[in-house]
Amino acid sequence: MLTNRKMNTITKTNFNFPNQTNLYKGKVRDVYTVENDKLIMIASDRISAFDVVMPRGIPYKGQILNQIATQMMDFTKDVVPNWLISSPDPNVSIGHLCEPFKIEMVIRGYLSGHAAREYNKGKRILCGVDMPDGMIENDKFPEPIITPATKAEFGNHDEDISKEEILSKGLVSIKDYEILEDYTNKLFKKGSEIANKRGLILVDTKYEFGKTKEGEIVLIDEIHTPDSSRYFYYEGYKDRQTNREPQKQLSKEFLRQWLISNNFQGHEGQIVPEMTDQYVDSVSDRYIELYENIVGEKFIKADNSDIENRIMRNINDYLESNFGN
Repeated sequence: MLTNRKMNTITKTNFNFPNQTNLYKGKVRDVYTVENDKLIMIASDRISAFDVVMPRGIPYKGQILNQIATQMMDFTKDVVPNWLISSPDPNVSIGHLCEPFKIEMVIRGYLSGHAAREYNKGKRILCGVDMPDGMIENDKFPEPIITPATKAEFGNHDEDISKEEILSKGLVSIKDYEILEDYTNKLFKKGSEIANKRGLILVDTKYEFGKTKEGEIVLIDEIHTPDSSRYFYYEGYKDRQTNREPQKQLSKEFLRQWLISNNFQGHEGQIVPEMTDQYVDSVSDRYIELYENIVGEKFIKADNSDIENRIMRNINDYLESNFGN
């Protein structure tokens, strides 16, 4: 049974596409550069928490993330331009090569997750932004706050950083940062509207941006997936806050809480707890639930009997048909 599950997940790739010029492996996605102007992004079944990649892949997770992201890119392209050209396989997105900014734009509508943990330590400033006194975990901020983070290299932790630090270190120009802020607020507003139609609250999320060869700033990577975003169920939210009860979440927080309960937060010397077959299956089921709630459609499982060859075949067919490779 374990062997079958391993065969039915994809946790690493090592393809060699025609005119391939580079390969970058992130925590979850493997990104191939072709002809120096196109990116092939493969969403693996790897799962990470506290900036650590877990030892087991989660069946269908890559498909779920890719399909949520491509749909959300389509839903928001009238608000903010993005890098995406096509999705020739359930796990794959192909788009324009961009020069990424060295920061992630994190935006928070509610006091949750990392912000709540910092708040509960007594902090009232996060990334240079004031957080009001008198809040309890999962309360709504008066206005969404942007709390940027530096993008960590593989295996390292993302670090909080303020707007002032970003500008003083020259990581982003003032002109570009104003666009990043504007795009971040617009995307969060649009994402919140989409979530509300599904009976959800978009609690917080992060966006990554890059510049095209023409110098246009566009949204890159992914958007509004359970890996980058936190959702609450709208129904019962106010009652749960009034009664000081935990919110019902659609996010990766369930994994983080499981790790915390097993004494793991990514700190040096800590060991990732064993992920049993039963737990891996339960995580897969949670991701399917996330998909169906976020997208509002039943999840259709792709044929994963030979996932690696399926992905390679679909990408090569697309490249040959569209770019003559």
